[in-house]
Amino acid sequence: MRKSWIVAAALAGAVLAMPGQSAAEVAVQGESSFVVTLAVEVPAAKADVWKALIAPAKWWSSNHTYSGDAANLYIDSQATGCFCEKIPKPADAPADQRMGSVEHMHIVYADPAHGVLRLTGGLGPLQGEPVAGVWTITLKPGEGGGTQIVWDYAVNGLVRQKADVIGPMIDMVMGEQLARLAGLFAPTDAPASAPTG
Repeated sequence: MRKSWIVAAALAGAVLAMPGQSAAEVAVQGESSFVVTLAVEVPAAKADVWKALIAPAKWWSSNHTYSGDAANLYIDSQATGCFCEKIPKPADAPADQRMGSVEHMHIVYADPAHGVLRLTGGLGPLQGEPVAGVWTITLKPGEGGGTQIVWDYAVNGLVRQKADVIGPMIDMVMGEQLARLAGLFAPTDAPASAPTG
């Protein structure tokens, strides 16, 4: 990653300020495992939330990309697809040099009708570790008539940093991204829920 996954707690806390927010937490934590659970309700139909969800270039922070630009992110939302990133060629690269790429996560289940997207892999610093990670994103009817977005990221395996250290870091970064996604549906007179950089 171009910048550290250790971010200010205020960024992760932004998701807690969203209306209808349920608790964000490291829900389960073991010696070599953890589960991050986050949820927020947005005033939008499930179909509209799905369209936004699979367009990460619109809401993922550029600070948490390999290329330094969220515009290079995309989700191919079908089984065997990916949450991927293009790494453009440098201006001085040889003409026959291919651009680079990163698979952040692999799509194993995509069901827009039921609002479920499931990905496997290690996000951020976990990509270089021998871990198994499963990120399930579920869109449910919200209590206020909108859509509740629930993120559940379960990780197990050898991590060189202890789970009680890396788990809260991942929780913070994922909280920031969920706040940014939810911010796409915030009322125009509401303050921004997360920075735009």
